[in-house]
Amino acid sequence: MRFGAFVPQGWRLDLGDIPPEHQWDTMVATARVAEQTGFDSVWVYDHFHTFPDLSQQATWEAWTLMAGLAEATERVRLGQMCTCNSYRSPAYLAKVTACVDVMSGGRLELGIGAGWYEHEYRGYGYEFPKASVRIGQLGEAVEIIKSMWTEATTSYDGKHYRLDGAINQPKPLQDPHPPLWIAGGGEQLTLRIVAEHADYANFFGDEEVFRHKTAVLERHCCDVGRNFDEITLSANVDCLMGETEAEAAEKLASWNKPGEGAKEDWAARSLFGSPDRVSEKVASLRARGVDYLIVYFADATWGDSMRRFAEEVMPAFR
Repeated sequence: MRFGAFVPQGWRLDLGDIPPEHQWDTMVATARVAEQTGFDSVWVYDHFHTFPDLSQQATWEAWTLMAGLAEATERVRLGQMCTCNSYRSPAYLAKVTACVDVMSGGRLELGIGAGWYEHEYRGYGYEFPKASVRIGQLGEAVEIIKSMWTEATTSYDGKHYRLDGAINQPKPLQDPHPPLWIAGGGEQLTLRIVAEHADYANFFGDEEVFRHKTAVLERHCCDVGRNFDEITLSANVDCLMGETEAEAAEKLASWNKPGEGAKEDWAARSLFGSPDRVSEKVASLRARGVDYLIVYFADATWGDSMRRFAEEVMPAFR
């Protein structure tokens, strides 16, 4: 099993107490802790407005962070969960991703999805078409990006995008190209794109939902002639740990948690508690077929859950 860790970047209101001039140093320090303690990758979100509450707090832009973290780290891989296809043209995104892969020495993971945060779309002047259109755009974008990663020139005449002889140099270092993560669980459209193109799938839900989505993806793989075992199943989960259950409860009680429901509900769906309790939950995820777990540590800027998870949970699942 492999593990990634999110870097706090403000989107989830996790930099609010840190002055803007110190936020980048905080993000770098968190990424380096993840690298030093054995995580396989570090991750950021691709958003512009805070969530779940709109505020004037800073939200750092994903691909700016990717370039910065490429320089600030040495080993850990770099991902986004996930790049919103609508925010950049696919040709431009292919250029950016190729450059970041070279800058990082071949450590890029490209996560991409159709996008969903309508307020953000409206605020930044992007059109917000219906879901089927956004997913159609995603499918064409993936084809364009893969072509521009691997071909000398790319021309494309699709329903949503048109290119005429695009050149993308430098090419990514990774052979045949950076791993491609496609996020989303839409059963008719999104999971078919996953079956056709993705190296990693990423969708949400409880055990029953996860198993159902996995079965749907497996059927799509059969339909398109893809070996289902070529796709790694991944999941995202929040975490807050203590040395004991009592210590974890104290941390939860003192945490000035932003929205997303009551603390008790959050804890029930998260990796919450002592190392033993958290290990039980990770084992349950692995039993569902999750082979790559990306963890958001609620106390990344003020606690020790990341180190504790790396030292007391991860080794049993390697």
